[in-house]
Amino acid sequence: MSVRRVALLTAGGFAPCLSSAVGGLIQRYTEIDPSVEIIAYQNGYHGLLTGNFVVVDEDGRRHAAVLHRFGGSPIGNSRVKLTNVADLVTRGLVKEGEDPLAVAAEQLRTDGVDVLHTIGGDDTNTTAADLAAYLHDNDYELTVVGLPKTIDNDIIPIRQSLGAWTAAEEASEFAQNIIGEHRSNPRMLIIHEVMGRNCGWLTAATSRKYTEWLDAQEWVPSVGLSKERWSIHAVFVPEMALDIDAEAARLRTVMDEVGNVNIFLSEGAGVPEIIAELESRGEEVQRDPFGHVKLDTINPGQWFARQFSERIGAEKVMVQKSGYFSRSSKANADDLRLIQSMTDLAVESAFRGESGVIGHDEEDGDRLKAIAFPRIAGGKAFDITQGWFTELMGRIGQTVTPALR
Repeated sequence: MSVRRVALLTAGGFAPCLSSAVGGLIQRYTEIDPSVEIIAYQNGYHGLLTGNFVVVDEDGRRHAAVLHRFGGSPIGNSRVKLTNVADLVTRGLVKEGEDPLAVAAEQLRTDGVDVLHTIGGDDTNTTAADLAAYLHDNDYELTVVGLPKTIDNDIIPIRQSLGAWTAAEEASEFAQNIIGEHRSNPRMLIIHEVMGRNCGWLTAATSRKYTEWLDAQEWVPSVGLSKERWSIHAVFVPEMALDIDAEAARLRTVMDEVGNVNIFLSEGAGVPEIIAELESRGEEVQRDPFGHVKLDTINPGQWFARQFSERIGAEKVMVQKSGYFSRSSKANADDLRLIQSMTDLAVESAFRGESGVIGHDEEDGDRLKAIAFPRIAGGKAFDITQGWFTELMGRIGQTVTPALR
């Protein structure tokens, strides 16, 4: 396939891969065919709708490797959903009566884009597929090759999304400092709230990383530096059934014996219960343009704190969220290797004219390939029955019962 102009776009929430993925794509195109022009839409679909892009010049190509040293996205993100017409009209991104999909597609045609690389979650990538389908129906062929970005690691059927390994490592480091607060008051309850709206993978992986750190330390119990005080005492993820009373009784014993309680909480755990409680009081649950509940408005960490603090006899409660610390980090060594393998294949797929989302296909022997867009979906559940997680929970002493979903 003849490729003259390539466009890059990052969208959705941040993850520790965006900057590196942009850099990796620029590097690979420059290695294979420096004549291919590369443009980058600014702030995701916001920039596509408004025709706001920059051209990657010779200096950008020459120094693309620098992007691997940074987190965030050099080309910007936004939460813009092309099917939420009312929101787009309100924000002035389309006019009343316009079809946002048509506006975006025509902008791609106007800009002469042959290949669009989208780096984002399932919404970002499936929207790009809709754009390609629209253009095909209007006699313009566009190859769309997506890269899977989400620290939740919940894209079906992709084994490992970009940035998730780094996010778990960073959240563990965040927790090490937060749990250092456990002696700031007698009978402390510390809740470490981790990102993960529908999937508990990140909370589980963070707990695993933290436990590995815990096991590697030396302890001096005689002066109060006790492994038990620094340990994780409970983990809550959306895939587990929630029994507040039973857990409160268990954690009351921990508090009495150890002197503090540390909880690792997925932000999506307990959300159905929180929503039911709010709606029973006649309160409206706010949602974002994607229809997702605005978790910061219902505040799961504070809700869990209210459920447990009195029951376990806590004198002081601290809730801390690691999400923004984790998701804005630069990619670690494991993610850098994964990013390079995916960006290399993304460019090869572009030259073949093969659209899809790059990933290890769990339904095809974990083979790395361009996965057809109709097979891409969000909301992959974390498997709480896998060995390493059940071993971790057994060590904590917590019962694991699957939630009814």
